[in-house]
Amino acid sequence: MSEISPAALRGAVDLSSLRNRPATPTEAASAPPVADVVVDATDETFGQILELSRTVPVVVDLWAEWCGPCKQLSPIIEKVTRELGGRVLLAKVDVDANPQLAQSFRAQSIPMVVALIAGQPVPMFTGAVPEQQVRDVFAQLLQVAAQNGVTGSLSVSEEGAEPAPPAEPELPPLHAEAFAAIELGDYAAAITAYEKALAENPRDADAIAGLGQVRLLDRVQGLDLQAARAAAADGPLDVQAQFDVADLDLAGGHVEDAFGRLLDLFAQLPADQRTPVRERLVELFGLIGAEDPRVVSARNRLSSLLF
Repeated sequence: MSEISPAALRGAVDLSSLRNRPATPTEAASAPPVADVVVDATDETFGQILELSRTVPVVVDLWAEWCGPCKQLSPIIEKVTRELGGRVLLAKVDVDANPQLAQSFRAQSIPMVVALIAGQPVPMFTGAVPEQQVRDVFAQLLQVAAQNGVTGSLSVSEEGAEPAPPAEPELPPLHAEAFAAIELGDYAAAITAYEKALAENPRDADAIAGLGQVRLLDRVQGLDLQAARAAAADGPLDVQAQFDVADLDLAGGHVEDAFGRLLDLFAQLPADQRTPVRERLVELFGLIGAEDPRVVSARNRLSSLLF
């Protein structure tokens, strides 16, 4: 994106129900120390975070556990936020756990990243993007914030600071190879690395999940949503056309739409043509998680269609 402006989302996002009382100029200039520059925001706590946007830009990362692209983008946003040393606050919002926030931001697909400057929403980006683009957009955000007089800095309270998390265990070589390939956008190489890991250990749960996520990213890369939807509408029994739209829906956070599309297709196809659809459904179930109620519901419908 070439420019970001607070006017771009004004009226498209309704934050009125999340506000606390307006902050006075004195309050805005002297924000209390925070426990961390990266916080988990909830429907109940977001009003306080909104007020901090009068001191520093607040970046809101709307994500979900089942969202593969979120797992690529969120660590990059957190890294860039921490490097800015208190000039930006990152508020992470789990859309499944906080439906009011998801509705207020009108999050039709995730990952969705929006900034707040003095309480006003500023669009940043939707979908996973490379690290350099994240850095470029953050730089623009700081410029827009300065133009609007939001130039403060947050201090992290030593008393409130959470203890440093333990160092993450070193990734197995093939997993590290897959992550490096994903960062380069080389999904084919990442798929190969995960497949090698599974050949060594077919029960490697992390490799199974990683392979499913990167296959989805690889499939949606280069797809045009409008063209894909048109092809699916023209060919209701065209398996590949329906697969393309289901993948795009899942990558965009429309899980039930993706499952419903494939289940409808499964129901309409002759018995001898159903296997690829069932296998794709099972793969997508694995991406979302067996305990997710949307998966449970879709599995039940699939079972009823099978028997």
